[in-house]
Amino acid sequence: MNLANKRYYPPGRYPEGWYLVEIARNLPKGGLLQKEWMGRQIVAWRDAEGRICVSEAYCPHLGGHLGPDGGGCVRNGRLVCPFHGFEYDATGRCVATPNAPPPRTARLTVYETRELNGLILAWWSPVGREPQWELPEWPDKEWHRLHYGSVRLRGHPQETAENSVDIAHFRYVHGYAAVKQVGDVQVDGAYLCNRFVFRRNVKLLGLPVLTDVAATTHVWGLGYSFVEFHERVSGLKLRQWILSTPIDDTHIKLVVALQIRRWEPGQKWLATLLLRCLPANWLTRFFVSRVKHDVRQDVAIWENKRYQPLPILSRSDGEIMTYRKYCEQFYPDAEESRARVRSLKPAPIHAARGARLGA
Repeated sequence: MNLANKRYYPPGRYPEGWYLVEIARNLPKGGLLQKEWMGRQIVAWRDAEGRICVSEAYCPHLGGHLGPDGGGCVRNGRLVCPFHGFEYDATGRCVATPNAPPPRTARLTVYETRELNGLILAWWSPVGREPQWELPEWPDKEWHRLHYGSVRLRGHPQETAENSVDIAHFRYVHGYAAVKQVGDVQVDGAYLCNRFVFRRNVKLLGLPVLTDVAATTHVWGLGYSFVEFHERVSGLKLRQWILSTPIDDTHIKLVVALQIRRWEPGQKWLATLLLRCLPANWLTRFFVSRVKHDVRQDVAIWENKRYQPLPILSRSDGEIMTYRKYCEQFYPDAEESRARVRSLKPAPIHAARGARLGA
């Protein structure tokens, strides 16, 4: 490959952390799906009790592909290889074969998984470390159904997550007004928190509405960001997940999931009107459309930008370097990766592909 056509990226294509595998409702009991994830083929499936297994996609016997495209299936609560009928349980252990006792060492490479707030996430470490932190589960009893959209794009999860502290881009790219960071960015191990406020003009039912929003962004690693929004005029509360997962050496899949809080007694009149008079999913879909609009604006930039290891910053940029320092912990193999990055040359700017955010 011509080095002149490569792009600068942060050190390491696959940073350590928790990354989305699938929206949980898309994997029912007995369900099986296959993915390209972290540059490798994986399968995810549920047994009859609903237990999830995320593993490599190839049978350790003679390499049969265990995904639906290869003929794999879940039968009687077990993952069955289409090649010779080896059966695996949700721990990845081979528990049966058609014609002989199962080999004791036949076991799938299994990834640690968590199912939280309707999301299935798996742990990735480029050096094989066990999970270094846990993700929180947010109470969802008072929240409407999760809505989401996704887009595949050229990029890196560190650069998409960097938007959470890039205050200046909210003004210039998305047209937010009166954007102001509240306090300093807080870092505690793998956790980063940033608070900011902004105003925005939107059209709701054809009428112009000025929103006044307080936002709190919670980040745990480069694949999982959670943002709480409080619209202070109406009292509406929303929350969204921003989940960036490497697919291969070039592309990531970005999933944005959003929920709106149900009506609460004592809520302000506008929120009460919207939540009690409109169909339950209409308002959520409206906000999803706004998020999709913003993500499309970001995609054109992410796909064409290059990573600047030593950016020249202005006072309005926010705490970019605090964030960069925070990110270093997710590259346990960083020295080798940095040497590789230094060997690359910047890529030419070219037209965006017009990637779409779809459901």
